[in-house]
Amino acid sequence: MSDQQDNGSGSGRRLTRRAALQAGLIAAAGVGAGVSGLSPASASVRPGWWRGPLRQPGSLPYPNLAAGTDTVPQIQHIVVLMQENHSYDNKLGMLRRFGADGFRLGRDGLPTAWNPYSNGDIQHAFHMPTTCQLTGFPSQTWLDSHTQFDGGRNDGFVESGSGPVAMGYWDGADQPFYYSMASIFPIGDRYFCSVLGQTYPNRRYLISATSIGQVNDTTPALTDYPANGTIFDRLDAASITWKDYFSTLPTVELYPELYFKNAGTKVVPIGAPGTSSTAPTGFFADAANGSLPSFSLVEPDYDTQSEEDPQNIAVGEQFAASVINAVMAGPGWPSTMLIWTYDEHGGYYDHVPPPPALAPDDIPPAVPAGESTYNGFAQYGFRVPMAVISPFARPRHVSHRVMDHTSICALAEAKWNLPAMTYRDANASNMLHMLDLRRPAFLNPPTLAQPLLTTDPSALACSTSGPGTIPPPGSVTPPGSVPPPRW
Repeated sequence: MSDQQDNGSGSGRRLTRRAALQAGLIAAAGVGAGVSGLSPASASVRPGWWRGPLRQPGSLPYPNLAAGTDTVPQIQHIVVLMQENHSYDNKLGMLRRFGADGFRLGRDGLPTAWNPYSNGDIQHAFHMPTTCQLTGFPSQTWLDSHTQFDGGRNDGFVESGSGPVAMGYWDGADQPFYYSMASIFPIGDRYFCSVLGQTYPNRRYLISATSIGQVNDTTPALTDYPANGTIFDRLDAASITWKDYFSTLPTVELYPELYFKNAGTKVVPIGAPGTSSTAPTGFFADAANGSLPSFSLVEPDYDTQSEEDPQNIAVGEQFAASVINAVMAGPGWPSTMLIWTYDEHGGYYDHVPPPPALAPDDIPPAVPAGESTYNGFAQYGFRVPMAVISPFARPRHVSHRVMDHTSICALAEAKWNLPAMTYRDANASNMLHMLDLRRPAFLNPPTLAQPLLTTDPSALACSTSGPGTIPPPGSVTPPGSVPPPRW
């Protein structure tokens, strides 16, 4: 599902990690998983920077309504499509849309962003030579992410384990479907990943609003489980339907007990695009026949479609397009809200320093030996792309509200009036401001641009020939050649 672990690299690195996780789950079959301890005493003290009332874990969004009350009947299906490992600037920084906070451009039309090398040389932002990526770079481990953040200066990307590729980006010509979608539907330019770390902790925040201490892609312990449960437990308690449609690895495996409880019933294979609506199961069949559950995760093949390095991002765009088009073409479209985002920044540069965050609980970061805990989990990770696709989506709207993955939890909690799991989701923005529930603008879904691979199959060539020269010639200049500001 994500990136570097145990200093490995390449596809073998990912397969080793996935195999380790699945082997652990097999070994745990029939073994009851316990619950991790949680004592959020200190988290109940409002931080000095926080403004306004602080909601508590276990509280309802609407205390005067019964838990399980549907407060947004216009939306009957929430679909979450989370890809991997790209920052906002890396994917959408060149989106020329009024109000969207992407790259600042110079007179030559190119980004002014840069980061220094340790010798003072300047690495300028550069257009990636192809839609393919390096193997094993960039990096977004806990240590590298904090090096990149550098106390809010965002000047440590090149010096970190990412190296110069961190300053690479793609534009609309490389990803026409994504840029078309992001030019029509609302996007968030202050949507941050939840943790300055890797995939596993960030995806745990997506489903439980805490990582229960995890900071890197370490194999979950068999007894790992959040004290207040997951969003799926909240949905089950209110008899609300859900599914995790997966290709190679479902996110629910990050909590083994959750996986074993639901494998084969609510954790099911995704199926194939174009699947007949008469097929017995799978996301594409359910979308075609209007039987999507109330809440669902749709997961790519993490070896080929997730956009993690060294994958070809054009393959991931084509997968995402198949999911989004299936939703827009299905009979459930008039009552659906799809959220497209990425789990974390992948080690790629972004110019917006992530702000402080509410720590979800009292569990400290389980950092590798000798590494700092920094300010713990009282910190968002870097920005990642996010868009809302729905008939009720505000056309061409750009949200500047601070959000993170727990905003998706907050959305589900607000819609069905479910109790919050941690301080983070209890106080997160719930995304509803990106909808106009009175006047659906897209009852007839718009026609979006075709993904790159549909119009230019030659984009697959780099999957064999390689990503090209990174950094490209001319993108590095001597010290003092670039004036501030850095971005």
